[in-house]
Amino acid sequence: MNDSGFLKRKGEYNPDVLSCLANLSNDEVFTPPELANKMIDLLPPELFTDPRTRFLDPACKTGIFLREIAKRLMAGLAKAIPDEDKRREHIFRKQLFGIAITELTALMSRRSVYCSKDASCRYSVVRFADADGNIRFKPIRHTWENGRCVFCGASRKANDRAEGLETHAYEFIHTNDPKEIFNMHFDVVISNPPYQMNVGNEGGNASKAKAIYHLFIEQAMRLLPRYLVMITPSRWMTRSTEGIPSEWVDKVINDCSFKIMHDYLDSNDCFPGLDIKGGVNYFLWQKDYCGQCEYHLHAAGKEYVRSEKLNTFGAGVLIRDPEANQILEKIIRVEGCYYLHDSKNVSGLISPKDFFTNKQVLTSSWSDYAMKADKVRSVKYYLNRNIHKCVYGWIAKSTVPKNLNSINLHKVYIPAAGGTGNDDQVLGRPFYGEPGSVCSQTYLVIGYDPKHPLTQLECENIVKYIHTRFFRYLVSIKKKTQNGPRGVYQFVPMQDFSKPWTDEELYKKYKLTKEEIDFIESMIKPME
Repeated sequence: MNDSGFLKRKGEYNPDVLSCLANLSNDEVFTPPELANKMIDLLPPELFTDPRTRFLDPACKTGIFLREIAKRLMAGLAKAIPDEDKRREHIFRKQLFGIAITELTALMSRRSVYCSKDASCRYSVVRFADADGNIRFKPIRHTWENGRCVFCGASRKANDRAEGLETHAYEFIHTNDPKEIFNMHFDVVISNPPYQMNVGNEGGNASKAKAIYHLFIEQAMRLLPRYLVMITPSRWMTRSTEGIPSEWVDKVINDCSFKIMHDYLDSNDCFPGLDIKGGVNYFLWQKDYCGQCEYHLHAAGKEYVRSEKLNTFGAGVLIRDPEANQILEKIIRVEGCYYLHDSKNVSGLISPKDFFTNKQVLTSSWSDYAMKADKVRSVKYYLNRNIHKCVYGWIAKSTVPKNLNSINLHKVYIPAAGGTGNDDQVLGRPFYGEPGSVCSQTYLVIGYDPKHPLTQLECENIVKYIHTRFFRYLVSIKKKTQNGPRGVYQFVPMQDFSKPWTDEELYKKYKLTKEEIDFIESMIKPME
């Protein structure tokens, strides 16, 4: 019995083993057959009737893309190559190519595509001269420089492994010229690449992960295919992904060659049982296309379709929710589109992360604090209450490593992490920070700039503004993970903070409809 479908007997039930595989991790996710076929459906049908079309999967895990493409080619080339054996020989030798990500996935992929892990044996549907066939796996070592891989950024401490062990140095992204791997042109590149790599960090924690799927997209584009289809996490759309350069996001968000995109807020809709924060998307990029993207949002069992540029409102992000688009359009009518740029929104009030700390002086290093102020320890220090079991202590001013001129400002502290755009709180609880205080890297500082100082009243009104559902809904548009850097506040308009604001006043100011208000309040619960 053969699970590829090429030798299936008439009337015989042939379960697809690839739909039953458990994922190895959230980083290397197996593609269900149904999802693979939805992605292949994005491609023009005429590709499967052309015997010259070449397909590449540069990150084979189970071989599902090549297997399903082979089925379509077997049907599509029936007229061009009537002899079934000759057709099969042509397809597998001349049209289908893959690069496996590990030795195990190479064996799995060959088994799926060739019906044998050894493409040179008599059980292979096409008998190659070597065991690999056209699905190669070449063990690659990382190229270390200053403790990091120059290609993927992996930590040497975490990933420099002995001979014979998997290094996860993926061949496709560990070369300056991917064209040299097969030395041929590909019409289609299609894949579900690895999502992240263990990069470690300076503090000795070797488990920090960094996104790498964008490296596969970059390399695929260097091959100059006619079509590119990939599925990745969607966090890049809102710049919520660790390790992806802003320059890359800017390039993608302004690329008019993205023709179709399917975006799923819930990753379970694509990968059952797998929670990928921020959801996932798959897309069709077409080299000779320049225009608007046909964008499909899948949310709560519904599909919303619109055609537009990915760079919504020129804000530098893709605004995914249709309701968010409508609400932001109304805010823009009142505030002007300029409020999305040049720090004209609330993000301009908010500090970078680690405002009072640096990489050498972190919360755990500030152990010399007292529970009461004295002549030496006179600066109030708000710390991580989950670690220290208290709200604040007192430290010496001389131990604060930077931004000393902000110590005596009135300010607001808000947790830098906590909640996501997918829960109904979104943000951690803010609080007033009096002059003479600092905070650990647990918090961001609102009102940090001595050139634009706030009063205590303004700080208290900012806290009330953050408590509104309106404020936190606008943050949720960009905030899809626990991390909440100042960029997630881009869509929150500035207000006159000489007075407090309520949801009712904000809804009225921006002329929101009852339906829009109900939607916001169904998404965001009160912050008591």
